[in-house]
Order: sequence, then C-alpha cells, then structure tokens
Amino acid sequence: FSWFERVLNVSVCEMFLNLNWQLLSLACVVTSCESLNSFFLGTYNVNGQNPKESLSPWLASTTTPPDFYLVAFQELDLSKEAFLFNDTPKEPEWMLAVYKGLHPDAKYAFVKLVRLVGIMLLFYVKVEHAAHISEVEVESVGTGVMGRLGNKGAVAIRFQFHNSDICVVNSHLAAHTEEFERRNQDFKDICRRMQFSQDDLTLPPLTIMKHNVVLWLGDLNYRISDLEVDHVKDLIAKKDFETLYNHDQVRQNTLQFVVFVGFTEGEIDFQPTYKYDTGSDQWDTSEKCRVPAWCDRILWKGKNIKQLHYQSHMTLKTSDHKPVSSLLEIGIKVVNEESYKRTFEEIVRDIDRLENDCIPSVTLSQREFQFQDVKFMQHQAKTVTVYNDGQVPCQFEFIPKLDEPSYCKPWLTANPAKGFLAQGASVDIDLEVFVNRTTAPELNSGQQQLEDILVLHLDRGKDYFIFVTGNYLPSCFGSSLSTLCLLKEPIQDMPLETIRDMKSTSQGSNPETDKPQEIPKEIWMMVDHLYRNAKKQVRIALFSPLLAGSNHSVSEALLLFLDALPEPVIPFSFYPQCLECCSDSSQCRQIISMLPQCHKNVFNYLTAFLQELLKFSAHNRLDVNILAPIFAGLLLRSPTKQDSTEKRKVKEFFQHFLVQTPSDRDIHYKSPE
Repeated sequence: FSWFERVLNVSVCEMFLNLNWQLLSLACVVTSCESLNSFFLGTYNVNGQNPKESLSPWLASTTTPPDFYLVAFQELDLSKEAFLFNDTPKEPEWMLAVYKGLHPDAKYAFVKLVRLVGIMLLFYVKVEHAAHISEVEVESVGTGVMGRLGNKGAVAIRFQFHNSDICVVNSHLAAHTEEFERRNQDFKDICRRMQFSQDDLTLPPLTIMKHNVVLWLGDLNYRISDLEVDHVKDLIAKKDFETLYNHDQVRQNTLQFVVFVGFTEGEIDFQPTYKYDTGSDQWDTSEKCRVPAWCDRILWKGKNIKQLHYQSHMTLKTSDHKPVSSLLEIGIKVVNEESYKRTFEEIVRDIDRLENDCIPSVTLSQREFQFQDVKFMQHQAKTVTVYNDGQVPCQFEFIPKLDEPSYCKPWLTANPAKGFLAQGASVDIDLEVFVNRTTAPELNSGQQQLEDILVLHLDRGKDYFIFVTGNYLPSCFGSSLSTLCLLKEPIQDMPLETIRDMKSTSQGSNPETDKPQEIPKEIWMMVDHLYRNAKKQVRIALFSPLLAGSNHSVSEALLLFLDALPEPVIPFSFYPQCLECCSDSSQCRQIISMLPQCHKNVFNYLTAFLQELLKFSAHNRLDVNILAPIFAGLLLRSPTKQDSTEKRKVKEFFQHFLVQTPSDRDIHYKSPE
C-alpha cells in the first residue's frame, strides 16, 4: 500500500474502503439474479351458485402449468346468513372445485385463503416453490352497507417470494352503471384502509402500494357508458371492441388519473363477461336487460411484468358472469443467501479493521420541519434526504430519547425508521404526521402540542437531531362529550386555554348563563340530517355518495365520531356491569339511568334515532341484526380487546334499546342553541 500511496497520493483508508465496497457491490450482483415465474390470475363472480361444472377449462387453460395460482371469487354466497355471520358452506365446495381444476401436470401446495362474506381469494403454489414463500398476511376491508360491511369490499393476501414483496387484491365494488363515483371511492377506501402488520412491530403497517408487485383482480363492476344496449350488442357482434373500450369506465377513469394510477391492464380482445342468462351464452333477457360490460378485470403494478394471455372462458355457464384469466410472467429477485452471507461477512471483517479510522457521517437536507394546519385523520408528510458523505457505509436508526419508550410521539412516524446506506448513497425518509382517535384528545385540549425532536443515530457514529413542529386544528373528533356539551361555538374557534380550563371554569359558572347543552351540537346536526333525509332509503343506497355532505358522508362521520370518543357513550367504568346484566332488559335500562347526564342524553338520543329507522324497515330494509353489531361496539366499547363472548354480550345488551318502550325518549330534541 505504501507504493500506491506514493504513486497515487491516496490514503490507505480510502483505497481499502473503495476496494472492499466494490467487492461488496460485486457480491450483490454475483449472488443475486432475476427469476421469471408465471402467475395465473383468475376471477369469477359465481352469483351465489354451487359449483356445477369442472373449472379445468378455466384454471388449466395454459399450455404449461403456472408456478402460482391466485383465484378470486365474488358473490360466493348471497344468503342473509353469510352476510350476518360471515359463514357459508359454499366455501369448501368451491375450494374443492378449484383444487380439482388446477393444471394436472404439476403438484400444488395450498398456501392461504381469505374470505369476506362472498369475496374469496385462494392462493396455491407449486410444491417446489413453497419453501421460498414467507411473511404471508391476509386482510379484508368492507365498503358495503354504511361503508363498512362486507357485501362489497376487498380481501388481500401479501407475501414475500424470495426477495420480492407481492400483494394480491380481490375486490367487488359498487354496482350499477351510474355509480362509477362510488366505485372510485371504494377503490380509494380499500387502498387507504387495507394495512398489513409487519413482523417488526416498530415498523409502520404496510399498505397495498408499498409492495414491489401489486396484482388487482375481481368484479370491479365498471360498466360501459353512454351507449344503448342494442348498439353495444351490435359492436360486440362486429367484434369492434376498440370502439366499445372507448366507453369503458375503467379506461375513462384511469385516463383521468382518478383510480388505478400506475396500473397496467392488457389489451381486451374478448367480449364482455356480464351479463348472461344463467346456464347459457345468451345476453340478459330479463326485464332489466342489462347492458353488457367488462365487469371482471385483472390489472397489475410493478416492474419486469409481462402478460402472456388475457381472456374470458365462455364454456363455463354456472353464473351470469364469465370467468376471466390472465397469465403473467414476473421477474422475481433471488439472492443466493449462503454465498451472499459468506461474501458479506468476509468484506465486513476487512472493513472492521478500519473502524477507528473511518467514522460514519451523513448530511441531512433539512433539520427543521413545520407541519401547517394538521387535521384529524388527514395524513401529512415531508421528506428529509439523508446522504452518506463519509468514507464508509453506515447503519442509521431513530432512537428514543432519555426516559422515553419510543423514538417519536405517537402522532409521528419516520419511514424507514432504520436502514443501511452505502458510501455515496442517499435515502429519502418520510416524516409522516397522522392524528387519530388515540392522539387527538390531548391535542384538542392543548395538553400536547405538535412538537418533537427526532434523534437519528449512526452506528459507531454521532447523533443528528431533527426538529418537528406544527399546529393542530382542534376538532370535535377525539373530544369528550362533556367538553363538547360546554362548547357553544365550533371548537376550532375556541382558544386552547379556554378549552383546557373549561371544566374548572364551569364548576364556578352561572348555571343560567353557562348551562351546558343536552347533547353536543355536532351529534344533533349529523343525526338530524340522517333523520330528515335518509330514514326511508334502502340500506345499500342509504349511504351512497351522491354529493358532498350526502347521507353516506354524514353516516360515516357519525360512526367515526363515536369511534373517536376518548370516553365512549357508555363510559368504560360501566362496561363490566353492562356485560353482567346483558340478558335483563330492566337492569340494562337501570344502568343507563345512572350514566353521567350528557352521556345518558346522547345514548337515549341515538337509540331513539335508530328506533325511528327501524319503524321504516319496510322502506330501508334495516333490522336489528344489521344495526346492533355496528352501534353496540361503538357505544359500549371495551377498555381492552374483546373476545367473542364479550362481543355477543355487548350486542345483546344494546338490542334491548332498539325495541321502543313508552319510557324511551323521542328523537325530536330541540336544536342546541
């Protein structure tokens, strides 16, 4: 090395590090490669039917057996029991039909099943690939009745295959041609609410779009717009699919970047898959005479993906839909772990010899971040770029400050919170602020502010400090009922000092001039809107987003408001008593009579509203079995996680109040002043 130093005038440290990290980069290249694997994706809306025919013409339609099967069903069971209890005997029947229909030239292992009412997703893989699948997680999101229940929504499976993260989503979106905006909202709700926990609990949950590969299939229910049924059938007869596709709602909305941004769909050269007379290839001859449409679709997002075929399967006649399949060839990142580990360890041992001479260092693009006008449940993010300007690679991690359990306040996350930087490399870290029902109460009252200091620690290096500040706009979401009853103005218009001192001030106030409202004005406004405008609407349409401030928006706001209360309508201290007497109506009502006045008023007001809804069940098709599970868990929340027995008792307790008695209060409260 002394000869090199004299000739090239470089330090031993710099030269040795450059040599070793070139070897490390080479090791990554040599020990990793891209493997091409075939994925069969199939989707079938079976219209509540039992399997009546072999699925081989659909599932075994490829020349060679695929490596993976992701098989999606919708409307597996349309019975009321499946909707209420999420249980159906048709699940094993269709699962067996799928297994019998897989390609006969390969052996497959079952990996996972996930189902939400009638939306089901099955995952099979060739036996030889099973050992390389890990981190399998499933989730579901309901977007149906009240924007929550599972008659519509999505199920998903995420997994890691070798070194690629893959997420598969099966969705069944809102029906009817004119409801394309509701379908768009369903898609956005699924993307927002579908979250997968990670093995490392310190890391934030994974959303759908955080994966290397996203495969999205199902009955998307998008239709063909602005064409009469006879014109559509004439274009189909002429096989003029290009003209027809110009009127397809998926195409129209993706071109406007409303939904499926960044996704790809193969060319459609098959006729629409909906709607047929069951048991035939004849278009719908019912009185409704539905316009044919490509409801059943398969899209993907990611790099190194090639579609080998995209087709429908007309020979299957069980349903009023035809099944669709797509065969994708996906490049999977594969690393020879043993070779990589051996090479990596050799290089790290060499680098460790220079530890004392080469201290890691980084530069930050910014050290102070200000978040303006943060609102409840509205995400804000800013990015700090960390650049490794040192002579060695480094590991970074945000660490807790002294006597603090976590590296940041609960309303703040850094993503990624730790990682590895090669020499000269950089990483973008998203600082994300999100105020939820857990963090909102103290921010609303002014007991906490949006202020934190993050400590970015380098392994064998120094610490860097990042200052995060912001202003939070107080909200009724996350505020207590007692506080809201004392507020006569919107909470955002009140000084924080006034809100913080509200309780102590009210104790010495004039009872005539400062009398609290019977119920919070926010609850009255939401319930009054629904009572006046939605009590007779059919339950599935009751919350459809026809316009801003619609019944759908107001109902979701009401549910979110109740879920965000720091102390539920029936306070936590009453929870054990409620479970004990859940089967005795008179004792249940006695407990309600002992609630704090504002809590009792709100409970009576809400139950009176629900009783009014039930009076119009002939119009809105609501019944106790639908309303009780939704509102029971919001009004009578457990301070800890509930088991199935507790959930049953909570529902039983609340059902007593959905049957009106002469002593029940009427919904017609006067408007809060």
